[in-house]
Amino acid sequence: MNNVVLMGRLTRDPMQRMANTVNGEMEIASFTLAVDRRRRAADNGSNEQTADFIRCTAFGKQAEFVNKYLHQGTKVCLSGRIQTGSYVNKDGQTVYTTDVIADNIEFAESKAAASGNAGNAYADQAAEQAAPADVSGDFMNIPDSVEDEGLPFK
Repeated sequence: MNNVVLMGRLTRDPMQRMANTVNGEMEIASFTLAVDRRRRAADNGSNEQTADFIRCTAFGKQAEFVNKYLHQGTKVCLSGRIQTGSYVNKDGQTVYTTDVIADNIEFAESKAAASGNAGNAYADQAAEQAAPADVSGDFMNIPDSVEDEGLPFK
């Protein structure tokens, strides 16, 4: 199975181009994601954070989404597949490539967080409302104020 899930930030604005296909022209978006990777430093044992820079390509509707809404610094989560290839450069050397072909791309943070307004009172309030209630084990504690008729089970 060839399945990849990545979360990272675009290192620069996507490159847009069109390709001719049997069904007409198809939009293509190429971009690079900086994906955090943690590794243990050998000398002092502290965690050192680095990033992998992964080339990604989207086609069709996904490419339209990328070209319209994504820009440098946007944090996204994508799923897709790895595709390898090779070509001969102008010096006659074979160059091997590895790309992620994105099948699904979603925003990984809100507009407020992306623009640095995460401290906004409205954003904080929304985060509190979205936080789950007290959870212990695999079950959520249901407040006594909830009436039995409102529950999907008895």
